[in-house]
Amino acid sequence: MTAPSALHPLWHPEPARIAVFRALQLGDLLCSVPALRALRARFPRAHITLIGLPGAASFQQRFSRYLDALAPFPGTTGMPEQAAREEALPAFYDWARSQRFDVALQLHGSGAITNDIVRRLGAARVAGFQPGPVTGAEADAWWLPWPDHLPEVERYLALMRFLDVPCGDARLEFPLADGDREAASALAREAGLRPGRTVLVHPGARLASRRWPAERYAAVASVLVHAGFDVALTGSDEERPLTRKVADLASEPLCDLAGRTGLGVLAALLERSRLLVCNDTGVSHVAAAMRTPSVVIASGSDVHRWAPADRSKHVVLWHDVACRPCAHPACPIGHPCALGVKTSDVIRQAERMLCKEPSYA
Repeated sequence: MTAPSALHPLWHPEPARIAVFRALQLGDLLCSVPALRALRARFPRAHITLIGLPGAASFQQRFSRYLDALAPFPGTTGMPEQAAREEALPAFYDWARSQRFDVALQLHGSGAITNDIVRRLGAARVAGFQPGPVTGAEADAWWLPWPDHLPEVERYLALMRFLDVPCGDARLEFPLADGDREAASALAREAGLRPGRTVLVHPGARLASRRWPAERYAAVASVLVHAGFDVALTGSDEERPLTRKVADLASEPLCDLAGRTGLGVLAALLERSRLLVCNDTGVSHVAAAMRTPSVVIASGSDVHRWAPADRSKHVVLWHDVACRPCAHPACPIGHPCALGVKTSDVIRQAERMLCKEPSYA
């Protein structure tokens, strides 16, 4: 990357302290990494603070080359990612103003709710997206109309370009920590997962509306085991009842690793796997970052916004219904978007992807 020929007014004088507001889940954070990479390359000496969910601490540590610190956001009304703690907001804003940020960037959606939050951080200058057209100049603030037509990764790169930050490619990344590969190898040996024959099936998602039925995952996994692959179920400790249900419904033996992998070990397992079958959730973006092929079942989500960019490695299956995309935690009308994705189609795409030569061969 090269420095821009003209410095956008946002960056004058050059900032020493930058706040980035993105209080979202893992997959959303991973989609912002190309923009964060560009920001760090342009301002290598700046101290960059992510204002995010309390659970983003491990993300900040893993991406410490781009983010120097995490400031947990308490939550507010209208942001469903966490419970609102309005009583904690005054102290949070007092803390933010004490940091004397030179620039605050709003990287959390269209700005309908979050622009007010970013303005209250007390930064000298702010920038980000806003819903609808920009109708007039605002002192010490620069807004880009929300590009609803772009995929998520490209939206934040578009903001960087708007602010004269040179951007490289849009690739996702997921750095492995010391010991991640060793732990994954040990777990794979213990579970009998053979190199080059492993398929991971991840049936969970944070929202029930995003989950394809367990019995269909069981059917897909059974066919792949019958075809000679080692199938392992993955998920968090809280998702163990779901993976146990999938294993119980399967007609072939499955290895259940739910609750046994941290995120880094899961990424390392993905790195050594032939394929991931999952819902449209954070693990699909980890697979994209690790260059592991995937078959993704998208129930309710905005496919254009969230689908992995490399369609040669990643297949997204979805059923078009009038109510998608939706934000319902659970579907109130019988889940037609999930039930419309046929088991036979998922099996067919998984078999097609597995017929390709492994990328690491």
